[in-house]
Amino acid sequence: MKILIVDDKASIRSTMKTILISLGFADITEAVDGEDAWYMINDEFRKGKTEAFDLIVSDMEMPNMTGLELLRAVRKSSGMKDTPFIMATTVTAKQIILETMRLGVQAYIIKPFDAPMVKLKLKQSGIL
Repeated sequence: MKILIVDDKASIRSTMKTILISLGFADITEAVDGEDAWYMINDEFRKGKTEAFDLIVSDMEMPNMTGLELLRAVRKSSGMKDTPFIMATTVTAKQIILETMRLGVQAYIIKPFDAPMVKLKLKQSGIL
């Protein structure tokens, strides 16, 4: 499974990557914000791949392109519209959570997170 972690904080990306590796995942790419992630996704398609990533784990609040903007772009992309997408964030505003759910987010992880929480959300989402 090819996973993309998107967060503007290196420490959060590192923590999530460590957790995912402990759960058996190995093919993990990191992006510093939504714009960087969107570039990486499109670069995979330019290389002729039919699906850029099998799972996206993204922060909500980032510079250049937020997690919500990235989610919208991914859902509009014919090659990524069904890709599992998990939000890992501190945003708890009901309206934002409802919007991410409407767009088909598989899980919502509130920061700070730990390995048991990530594992639970991946199981509930059918990814594990």
